[in-house]
Amino acid sequence: MPSRTERANAIRALSMDAVQKARSGHPGAPMGLADVAEALWRNVLRHNPKDPDWWDRDRFVLSNGHGSMLLYSLLHLSGYAVSMDDLKAFRQLHSKTAGHPEYGECPGVETTTGPLGQGFANAVGMALAEARLAAEFNRPGHEVVDHRTWVMVGDGCLMEGISHEAASLAGTLGLGKLICLYDDNGISIDGDVAAWFTEDVPARFESYGWRVIRGVDGHDAQDIETALANAVSSDGRPTLVCVRTVIGFGAPNKQGTAAVHGAALGEDEVAAARKSLGWAHPPFEIPDDIYRDWNQAARGSEAQAEWQSRFDAYRAAYPALADELERRMTGALPEGWADGLRALAESAQAEPKALATRQSSQLCLDALAPQLPEFFGGSADLTGSNNTKWRDAQAHRYLSFGVREFGMTAIANGMCLHGGLRPFTGTFLVFMEYARNAVRLAALMGLPNIFVYTHDSPALGEDGPTHQPIEQLTNLRTTPNLSTWRPCDTVESAFAWEHAAQRDGPTALVFTRQKTECQPRDRAAFANIRRGGYVLSAESGALDAVLIATGSEVGLAMAAQAQLAQRDLSVRVVSMPSADVFLAQDADYQEAVIPRHARTRIAVEAGHPDYWRRFVGLDGDVLGIDRFGLSAPGDEAMAALGMTVENLVAVVERTVKSAKQGDLGS
Repeated sequence: MPSRTERANAIRALSMDAVQKARSGHPGAPMGLADVAEALWRNVLRHNPKDPDWWDRDRFVLSNGHGSMLLYSLLHLSGYAVSMDDLKAFRQLHSKTAGHPEYGECPGVETTTGPLGQGFANAVGMALAEARLAAEFNRPGHEVVDHRTWVMVGDGCLMEGISHEAASLAGTLGLGKLICLYDDNGISIDGDVAAWFTEDVPARFESYGWRVIRGVDGHDAQDIETALANAVSSDGRPTLVCVRTVIGFGAPNKQGTAAVHGAALGEDEVAAARKSLGWAHPPFEIPDDIYRDWNQAARGSEAQAEWQSRFDAYRAAYPALADELERRMTGALPEGWADGLRALAESAQAEPKALATRQSSQLCLDALAPQLPEFFGGSADLTGSNNTKWRDAQAHRYLSFGVREFGMTAIANGMCLHGGLRPFTGTFLVFMEYARNAVRLAALMGLPNIFVYTHDSPALGEDGPTHQPIEQLTNLRTTPNLSTWRPCDTVESAFAWEHAAQRDGPTALVFTRQKTECQPRDRAAFANIRRGGYVLSAESGALDAVLIATGSEVGLAMAAQAQLAQRDLSVRVVSMPSADVFLAQDADYQEAVIPRHARTRIAVEAGHPDYWRRFVGLDGDVLGIDRFGLSAPGDEAMAALGMTVENLVAVVERTVKSAKQGDLGS
């Protein structure tokens, strides 16, 4: 029977061989963490290689994702559908084994990691989801939601500020099934971290309310085993296990240095490491007895079968709860889930009221949340400003995240990844920048996360340019796979929420602080709101220009249309709450809304104008804001920045005149 050292050396060999073949990668962390990973994955982690999506599996996150060959080696050796050919294709085009773990590309990868610290925050979200679902669904003698979340982090993860945000909240919430393994190897890309990272990490986590297991020798099998056994005996606090390792363990001339962090060892050092480790096998060759000893399929299938028998008993005792948990975990929406939203849209159109669209959003939540019990909301200390807490929201469905925009967004990503809950979170639009990289990862992974952003323009007023967004809408709209909605009133807000609630990917919902009028439209327009852009108010005669507007500027466009009609200019108003949804429509529909023959097109939005150039063409114009805001009451700030009806009318007249002169000249 192979020894524990031989099993760990299989990880080291595969990792250094794959990195060497790719001539790119990070062999140091996998080689240093091999002993810890062997003990965890073979003896403690509850998982089934034959069913990587089993609901009650333990979650394992490699937050220091540059060490991806550690995870790929573990998946291969444990029996997941990750072949030796996949390992040989490490970092190659369309390979399962990307340079950093990518969710959805490789079985057993729970989240995309790479930007340091975010995997840690994702793990907090997974543990939070487990805790909330367990509290909601478990019954005495029927603990069908009962698993741990394990996360490995390195020094780099803990240097990133997001680790503070997420760890602090995890300690406050008492996420006792969250266990973090800290690879304390003291090396980062620039070398020995002692020159720039000297804080007392264990004391830091103790101050957060974590239980800390200190001084574990990461190359002593018994010490590791004892620490892991201690870690699983939770006292209601999350646990940090501080494991001291040697980066690149086994590479005799480079171990313990930055030289093994982010580069292939080189042929000579790989050969020297084989000799040092006593690993006599050729590259990418694992002896059969080590494979047999590593394979976790039987143990995992047995664990899942035992859970299934418990779930069957649970279903017999609580059939409605079992059906609801199954629905939630499979992501199916309940019948009639959008009825309340549709009724809200109808009533808002029948009895129009001027409301800030953030208030409209709260009305949408009042209508939607009772029909979607998986909805889980929160805000980064702006609940009353974001209007993210719906009427009668219960404590287990809403969380004040504190001033932690980045951590909040990455934690919500983790909740999406876990399954069973559908999170949405709120902050001011300008503070999306704090959370930007987590928004990007939600889009990259295609997570159904919902981002509520309020105070969407300089019309928010006196807080001034630090709080007034300008470039953020363009930032969101140019993010692949992210759908962005900026509705003009309650009716459009209802359709925006309907879109977000059923979308497979992430959605940004952008709302005003100031009141907007409910726009007149007939019911036939409702279906077209779902298409992202539609003719809100048609031209009165031969078309002179098309006005394209979003959000609060739809009111400007409608007022401008009325004034222009008095000047014998026939203008169409197009409301475009979601440009990405509109651009996904067929060409005939787009042509019907913004005809090609209408060369005079003007877009208006209280944000950076560049995004709209694609819609207005060479003969059109954009009334936007290409400078930062200023401190003043909202209406004064908007006027000073040119966002007025009078200015829009002047822009339209100038553009129409220029187009006509061009026609005469040609």
